[in-house]
Amino acid sequence: MTRQDEYDSIAAAMERLSELVAYQRNRDAYQTRMDLLIAMIEQIEGEGQFPTADYAFDGGVCAAALTTVSEGFGKHWVSELACNRSVLWFSQWTRIDAVAQHLRSNSAQSLRAYRIRQRNGEVKEIWAFSKVLRLKKIGRKRIVIAHETEDLSDTPRFLVTDALHWDVSRIAITWSYRWPCEIFHEFTKAICGLESAQLRNEDAVKRHISLSCLAQSLLQNAPAAGGTSEKFSFASKTPSTGQKLYGLTREVLQPLVQLCRSLFDQGRSVEQVVEVIMPA
Repeated sequence: MTRQDEYDSIAAAMERLSELVAYQRNRDAYQTRMDLLIAMIEQIEGEGQFPTADYAFDGGVCAAALTTVSEGFGKHWVSELACNRSVLWFSQWTRIDAVAQHLRSNSAQSLRAYRIRQRNGEVKEIWAFSKVLRLKKIGRKRIVIAHETEDLSDTPRFLVTDALHWDVSRIAITWSYRWPCEIFHEFTKAICGLESAQLRNEDAVKRHISLSCLAQSLLQNAPAAGGTSEKFSFASKTPSTGQKLYGLTREVLQPLVQLCRSLFDQGRSVEQVVEVIMPA
C-alpha cells in the first residue's frame, strides 16, 4: 500500500528495502496464542519438573492442535467447553447447550448429585451429567454438564477431558486448579501493576512480568496487621490483602521514623530532616 512505482535515488530504495526486510522479519517471528501455548507445554515437559501433573485449559484454546500435544506427552487434560460446540448426540450433531436444555427438560434425573472437595478443603455440591461423546475436530471425549443448583435453574458449565475413565469428581477437581490462575491474573493486574507499564522491548517485558510475579509472592507471604475494625468476617481465617498492605506500610514507616529520630537527636532542624528525606 505504501510502495512507489520508482525511486529517485539508491538511498531511498535502500531505505524502502530495509523497511520491507524488517516487516518480513517481524511476520516470521510472530507467534499465535496457540503457538505460544504449545511451546510452553513442550518446555514444561522437556524440563520434567511436573511428571504427574495434568493440564487445565481455558475454553478459548480447546483445539486439536493443543490437546494433541498434551496427549502426545502422555498427559490428561480438562477444558471448559464453549456452549456453541457441537457433539454427536444420537447420531446427530447438536450444540452442547441444546443437549443440556434437553436433559433439563426431559431427563432431569440423569443429572446426579456429587460432593466435590475443593482445594481449600471446602465441600461443594454439584449436579452433573457425564457421557463419552464425539466432539467435532477432537474426537471421542468425556463430556460433563454441571449445575450448581439442585433445581437446575442456573447456567450449566460444560467440561471436556480426554480421560475417558475419569469420573465427574476427578474432572471437577482437576478443573478447579484452573481458578487460582484467574485469581493470580486479577491480583497481579489490580495490585502488583502487571499492566502498568508500556514496553516495546521483549527483555523489558519479561523483567516487568517477573517483578510483578515476585511482588505478588512477597505480598502473599507478608505478615498481616490491622485493627479489629479491619478484620471483616470473610477474612476471619485468612488475612485480607488490605491487612497485608497495611502491615507492609508499617514496616516501611518504622525505619523512616527511626531515621528521623536519630537526626533530631543529632540536633538537626525540621528543615534539615525534610531535606534528607526529600532532597530539593
